[in-house]
Amino acid sequence: MKIIVPMAGRGSRLRPHSLTVPKPLIPVAGQPIVYRLVKDIAKVLKQPIEEIAFVLGDPAWFGDDVVSSLEDLAKSLGAKASIYRQDQPLGTGHAIMCAKPSLSGPAVIAYADTLIRAEFDLDATADSVIWTKQVENPEAYGVVKLNKNSEIVELVEKPENFVSDQAVIGIYYFKDVAVLKGKLQEILDENVMNGGEYQINDGIKRMMAEGKVFKTGTVDEWMDCGNKAITIETNQRMLGFLKSDGDEQLVSTSAKLDNSTIIEPCFIGENVILKDSTIGPYVSIGNNSVIENSNVKNSLIQTNTTIKNANLDEAMIGNHVKYDGNYTSISIGDYSILE
Repeated sequence: MKIIVPMAGRGSRLRPHSLTVPKPLIPVAGQPIVYRLVKDIAKVLKQPIEEIAFVLGDPAWFGDDVVSSLEDLAKSLGAKASIYRQDQPLGTGHAIMCAKPSLSGPAVIAYADTLIRAEFDLDATADSVIWTKQVENPEAYGVVKLNKNSEIVELVEKPENFVSDQAVIGIYYFKDVAVLKGKLQEILDENVMNGGEYQINDGIKRMMAEGKVFKTGTVDEWMDCGNKAITIETNQRMLGFLKSDGDEQLVSTSAKLDNSTIIEPCFIGENVILKDSTIGPYVSIGNNSVIENSNVKNSLIQTNTTIKNANLDEAMIGNHVKYDGNYTSISIGDYSILE
């Protein structure tokens, strides 16, 4: 089994944080989004992963440190890492085709701006599985249309009239991804574009037209990381899941508490110092950060940051920030200073 992960975009909706860190590498509950996504997919698949192919953008943006971290991620799962580059933002189909040498055999394609919780077995009778989540407002999503055999027969983007309540979340399984590669190559050769981009859906629709069987794989939880508010909510939900699972050490043994209280669940990174503060619930604090004389809840604070005299709720603060004040519900990028 292979996992193909297009992650070339910076993520404009998560600025200012994604101005300095690619969105898939922004931590949620102590780990970058793409780390959690890949690990959760591997857990759902319940079979060995032989290769993880990452499609990155400009080397100036996704540099050697990013490549090294992704190679370590693949190695931790017993897989080979393959690194590809998408030099132009030409859509989902184009991003997948940038990993052309890896597009053979069974594979999962997953876009690195979402997190899931799921437990299911892949349908062995299907040529492809499109993972979906039941939603209350399907008109706001791309959804699948099913026939009487529960097979996907159509993909409909933001339907005005009800088609189904199963939204496509951006994770796909292909029994042989080379079939999709062939259809996407046709799309590129014929210059078939939607919204100025080459889309994976156009390749999938050609597979459906040839009678390939598509089924749904329904996830229990679908967590987006599209903007500040949603990312904070995702951090809250993920911390709750991790606390319930009990599989991860959420509070580092190297964290130092001085007259401070942690209200679980929280993630507290290595060498964090908490002084005269109350932290939690639902707070993630990255390595080497200092929180002093503050109350913080429902917030994400990244690494090497110092917070003093603050009362924070639903805040998202970047790396190497110095913050002293009484602002609330803020979003501060890397290397900012508020005094």
